[in-house]
Amino acid sequence: MADTRNVLADMFDRFLGIEVTADIQEKLVSIVDKVEASIRDDMDLGTVQGQNTLRMLLATLVAYGWGIGMHPFHNPPRDKSGRILEVRASKDILVPVEDLQSIRYLKKDKYGRVRKALFEPDQNARVRSQIDGLLAEIAVNKWQEEES
Repeated sequence: MADTRNVLADMFDRFLGIEVTADIQEKLVSIVDKVEASIRDDMDLGTVQGQNTLRMLLATLVAYGWGIGMHPFHNPPRDKSGRILEVRASKDILVPVEDLQSIRYLKKDKYGRVRKALFEPDQNARVRSQIDGLLAEIAVNKWQEEES
């Protein structure tokens, strides 16, 4: 019998060409194992109730997978071959996952359409930039005082 972790890793590799992180994999393993246990122990697929329960479990897996797939931080920026992963931002637009991960602020109009998007570097780069700005301001003020 194949280990659920190995099966998941193989499926993500075959279908998506990516490797999921350990924390996401742990969540997925628990769901797959719960569905498998329910099918094995609690379900009689010869009855309508058993068939409906199986449909519900499979629909839960699809919905959970859809939800995880909709979140850019659950996806690596590149596949195992090094190609940039792109996600569909609209009907005609594909956007690299890295770009979605760098969005820090969206301004929308009253209809929910995006009017302005602010892309920033990571938190560390922003903090370093703020510190550099403060140090430059202090240096200018201090040098001006000494020259007077």
